[in-house]
Amino acid sequence: MAQHFLLSSKAKTLSLAQVFRLSDAEAEVMFRQVRWDATNGAPVCPKCGGLDVYECRRPSGALRFRCKACKSDFSITSGTLFDNHKLPLRMYLAAIAVFCNEVKGKSMVAMSRDLGLAYKSAFVLCHKMREAMAEEMKGRVIGDDHNEASVDGAYFGGHVRPANLREHRVDRRLWKNQNGKRKVVVVIREHGGETLPGVFASEGAALSWIKSRVVKGTTLNADEAGSWNGLHDRFEVKRINHQEAYSLDGACTNWAESYFARLRRGEAGHHHHIAGPYLLRFAQEAAWREDNRRVSNGDQVRRVAGHALHRGKSVDFSGYWQRHIKEA
Repeated sequence: MAQHFLLSSKAKTLSLAQVFRLSDAEAEVMFRQVRWDATNGAPVCPKCGGLDVYECRRPSGALRFRCKACKSDFSITSGTLFDNHKLPLRMYLAAIAVFCNEVKGKSMVAMSRDLGLAYKSAFVLCHKMREAMAEEMKGRVIGDDHNEASVDGAYFGGHVRPANLREHRVDRRLWKNQNGKRKVVVVIREHGGETLPGVFASEGAALSWIKSRVVKGTTLNADEAGSWNGLHDRFEVKRINHQEAYSLDGACTNWAESYFARLRRGEAGHHHHIAGPYLLRFAQEAAWREDNRRVSNGDQVRRVAGHALHRGKSVDFSGYWQRHIKEA
């Protein structure tokens, strides 16, 4: 019997022990190499793009740079997801390693305990890492590498505790008894390829999005739900009745179902209840984990760190706890 990838040595190329043994100077070098890879770690002014830069550390020892051309000060994380960071860089590297080591997701309470952070800090930090993961899905189209994909939807969020007495309970499946917070995650997943999730009010509302993100000529697999009937005018669609079989006559949605299994287990085992505004980020995180399930943890950490340092400030969480968005 073949060894599971997560149990193999190929999956474990970075340990937390290695991260915590790093000095602050070594962590700075690693982050410099990741952010300014084009200049081999030499700092580049984010304001004017100047290369004539020198170090000017603060009395606390925090590393800062000053550009001779525009006289602006900046740090390794200025203008990135980790802009205005308070923790040592080594802690951010450890946080990414802890986050990537989880297979189904990471509880933010557990993250706060692991790293000795306040829950609010862990909450924002984890969501920023989800933003970094989502960078790989920008502009993604399905079917350019594999000509067959699965489409499916599953509902998440908006949980309402049932009433104690049976006669007081209502059928939450009926539209009149819903609170409007429950959303459907629709996923398009190539067979053997990439995953792309989206969040909608209903499966039918996702049709135009699916048509815009799937290459024409791709064969789609879907279940018997009437929501997918509108796909037949553009794609060849194989339908599978799950009351009869999970896979039959070459039709199956198992690739989409495996994605939902990961997302469901993450919700039940780590997050418990996912609020509507954050559902897309959790869905994107599950897609990233599914697509990178056979990538070593060291490579995963480098990729997440790279995305975090090569994009701008957080669109969701800049100034989140102050209830305002800071000026760019």
